[in-house]
Amino acid sequence: MPLNVPNLLTWLRILLIPLVVAVFYLPAGWLTEHQVNMAATGMFAVAAVTDWLDGYLARMWHQTSDFGAFLDPVADKLMVAAALIVLVQLGRVDALIALIIIGREITISALREWMANIGARSSVAVSMLGKLKTTAQMIAIALLLFHESLFGLDIQYIGTWLIWLASVLTVWSMVYYLRRALPAVTR
Repeated sequence: MPLNVPNLLTWLRILLIPLVVAVFYLPAGWLTEHQVNMAATGMFAVAAVTDWLDGYLARMWHQTSDFGAFLDPVADKLMVAAALIVLVQLGRVDALIALIIIGREITISALREWMANIGARSSVAVSMLGKLKTTAQMIAIALLLFHESLFGLDIQYIGTWLIWLASVLTVWSMVYYLRRALPAVTR
C-alpha cells in the first residue's frame, strides 16, 4: 500500500464512518440533539470532501495506485451505506431509498469486479452520470444529517427531495452501467 496523501485522505474517510454513526449513540445528555446533528454533518461533510480531494490530488501529483483505486470506492460505499442506515433508523430516510442506493452500489461493485476479471473493466468506468449521482447523494445525506432549519429553509424537506432525486439518478446510472456491460456479458 503506497503511503501518500491521497491514500491517507481515503483512510481518514474510512475512520470518520464509525464516528459519524457513533455520535448518534452517545449516552443521553452528553450532547444536545443540535450538537449531535452538527457533529455528524460536519464529519460527513469532511468525509465527502475527501472523496473528491483524494482523487484530485492523486491525479495532480501523479500518485494514483491500484490500492487507491480499490480503496476509494470501498470507502465511498461504506460511508453512504452507514449514513443511510442511521438515517433510516432515525426516520429521516425511507427504507426503500436506502435499499435502492445500497443495492445499486453492491450490484455495480460486483459488476465492475466481474468486468475486471474478464478484461472489460473500462466498459463500466465511472461516468459523469455516476459522479452526478454521488454528488446528489452526498449533499442529500449531509442535509438529512443536519435535520434542522437554516435561514428559514426546511433542510429536512430539501434533503428528502434531493435523496429521492439521488435515488432516481442511482437507478438511471445502474441501468447505464448494465447496458454498457451487456456486450461483454453476452459474448
